[in-house]
Amino acid sequence: MDKMMDSPWVLRIVALFLAFLLFFSVRTELSPKSKTISSEQTEVIREVPVDVFYDDKNLIVTGIPKTVDVTIKGPMPLVMKTKATKDFSVFVDLSKLLIGEHNVNLQYENISDKLQVTFDPETVKVNIEEKVTQEFRVDPEMSNRLLEEGYILNGMTANPATVYVTGAKSAIERISYVKATVTGEQGLKESFSQVAAVQVLDRDLNKLDVTIEPETVKVQVDIGAYSRELPVVLKEIGEVANGISVNQLTFSPTMVRVYGRKSILDSLTVIPIEVDLSRITESKTYEFDVKLPEGVTKISESRIKVKADVTKVEQEKTTTTTTTTTNPPAPTPNPPPTPTPTPPPNKEEPDTPSEDNTPPTEKTEDVDS
Repeated sequence: MDKMMDSPWVLRIVALFLAFLLFFSVRTELSPKSKTISSEQTEVIREVPVDVFYDDKNLIVTGIPKTVDVTIKGPMPLVMKTKATKDFSVFVDLSKLLIGEHNVNLQYENISDKLQVTFDPETVKVNIEEKVTQEFRVDPEMSNRLLEEGYILNGMTANPATVYVTGAKSAIERISYVKATVTGEQGLKESFSQVAAVQVLDRDLNKLDVTIEPETVKVQVDIGAYSRELPVVLKEIGEVANGISVNQLTFSPTMVRVYGRKSILDSLTVIPIEVDLSRITESKTYEFDVKLPEGVTKISESRIKVKADVTKVEQEKTTTTTTTTTNPPAPTPNPPPTPTPTPPPNKEEPDTPSEDNTPPTEKTEDVDS
């Protein structure tokens, strides 16, 4: 017996037997754990960013989703580890594709080969276009409902006045509006400035996927009271003084600007100026106050100058009378002497007059004298 135990073959057989017993014993004890380790599990990792590889200096790519949902399936330890660390990446390689539309598959890296990976969506439709940069003017805008009653928006300016928009050629061609919207509380009645974001929109007011430089501008808002320019008309009141005749009234300015509520100012057509005729006594320039119509808060001219052309009727009569009295009447010219009628000659007498019929020379001189 001792000799058999000392034999090396016996010892080898015993050792092999014990090894088999130990192997089966351990396998039996670890059997449930092994089944747990080898069991599969499925997890969904949501909103995983998508990287894109392409010539971003000259090209623009559209259609790539910013994130995708990744489903992983496999041994539970690997699934739990991958979900916890998220040290993998999802990408699309477009570096070898030409300009145009393409259907591409999403790819991933740094995920164990023992895991089954699927994406939602699995494939994406991309459009590769030429990159274009163009300068556009910025149009500031603000709702008039923010203004106080009686105030209007005189204008708005943006600084800088233009921005550079970069995007796909098709997107640049669709640009209809480049706006900077000013916001605020209702009741605005003073000018102010505000930094506003720039938006690029198509004709249907849809926001376009483009890059804007700079993204914001400073908008200066000019607010003022509502006003209108209206003509001035004279309204004569009172009676002209005795002996005064008003030939003509001229005034300036002929137009004035009035301020106030829009609903009231829009109903006005003229600004009447009351001219008291009893004040006008001579030819000169007078000033008359402008009475503000109801609803008008301010006017550009508070006084209107009226130039009067006047004739004093009594003064003309007095002057005529004085002139008549002072100058002596013109002498009445003496009537010419009545000539002495010459008696007709007697037919029976001779043609030669007799000395008796000739008037004596001494009488004619008397008459003359």
